[in-house]
Amino acid sequence: MPHVLMVDDDPEALEWLSEFVKAEGFTVAKAGSLRAARISLAQMRPDVLFADLQLPDGQGIDLIQDLETLEGTEFVLITGHATVESAIQALRQGATDYLTKPVDIDRLRAILRRVSGTAGLREEIGELRQELRGLGRFGHILGNSPVMQKLYDQIARVAPTSATVLLIGESGTGKELAAQTLHDLSRRKKKPFLPLNCGAVSPNLIESELFGHEKGSFTGADRQHKGYFERADGGTLFLDEITEMPLELQVKLLRVLETGMVMRVGTNTPIPVDVRVIAATNRNPAKAVQEGKLREDLYHRLNVFPITLPPLRERGTDIEFLAQHFLDQLNRQEGTNKVFSPQAIAALYAHNWPGNVRELKNYVQRAYILADQVIDVELAPRMFAEPEPKPIITVRVGSTLEEVERRLIEATMAECGNVRRKAAEMLGVSLKTLYNRLAQYNAEKNGGKAAPQSDEEEEYEKT
Repeated sequence: MPHVLMVDDDPEALEWLSEFVKAEGFTVAKAGSLRAARISLAQMRPDVLFADLQLPDGQGIDLIQDLETLEGTEFVLITGHATVESAIQALRQGATDYLTKPVDIDRLRAILRRVSGTAGLREEIGELRQELRGLGRFGHILGNSPVMQKLYDQIARVAPTSATVLLIGESGTGKELAAQTLHDLSRRKKKPFLPLNCGAVSPNLIESELFGHEKGSFTGADRQHKGYFERADGGTLFLDEITEMPLELQVKLLRVLETGMVMRVGTNTPIPVDVRVIAATNRNPAKAVQEGKLREDLYHRLNVFPITLPPLRERGTDIEFLAQHFLDQLNRQEGTNKVFSPQAIAALYAHNWPGNVRELKNYVQRAYILADQVIDVELAPRMFAEPEPKPIITVRVGSTLEEVERRLIEATMAECGNVRRKAAEMLGVSLKTLYNRLAQYNAEKNGGKAAPQSDEEEEYEKT
């Protein structure tokens, strides 16, 4: 049975609210101060905490910090009409919702039913995590490494809530798959999931794409158009590469997030929308704020629950696990039985994977096409192959520096195919110095006479 903690210093209000909550099928704990509330939190984690703003020993908002150590507890602030600004501030700090006094019974009942559904959904997700823990996947995401298990735990914690999520990770780490998983594990799973890459839409069109437009609002607007927010109503909107959104549009996005209202281009009529926003970036968001790519107020509004997706190079044996998964898919599709050689697997581990999972998937597909039966290391791109060892020269102890220098220059010239300019670059000397040394060596070989000039030497003399 879901559990509620009610915090209010008004005994009458506390009593009737508690009785109402019990009648809705919840167990209830009561507290009249911050201190009493913290004692109750230590005894039993509530599914939702209702707290009055003004308490004898502080403000109810302060309890949000105590909830940071508790998984899945929602916070609802109860405030008077004169302090709605404080309620909005509480939402920015992580509150799930707020109620104004006198408490609207219908709104309270709606919150309780939502929380009740969340509690049941959280239990289902917990059972799913246990079932899939050893299979190397969770939702749409694959991987069995410790860092991925931690990621799955974070997704399982936040998915059933209404919190805004900010996904941070390099390109190719699977941010859209994580967003899709968050949606599929939420109460919104039967409603639309719409992804929008903010960097792939023209700055002139992105406002219309997000908020829609009315017929005739600009040249080419020959019909009314519903934007992503309206089409995602009741569901989830995934805003990828949020730092690529124009700053002037970030202001409007912030207003939508705070008011739940959108206005189509060409009208001043607000339209209510119920959309959960999941944003993503491949930049460091704090650095993007410093560089003027992301508004600070929007960053804090989106950063309610940040999740960092680990790069492939930090995922250990997931590299082999994913490569085999992609190869198995291709084998099933084509009715083949191709395999990796041990040397190819070793090469996979040796690579840094700047393109992450996307790069790995593309590599497996290319290697599969090229291989007959065994995918060996020679089929890997050049970046996987072991670099050819450079020639090594040996010198005797006691050799003169002049002799060592001569042997090094001659070996470098051979390595560079006698291209003097390239040899000079490798040796870190000027072209003139190299020509002087070579002329000296040639003269010594010819008994003090200068050797005939090569075409390259004649070209150099002209310059």
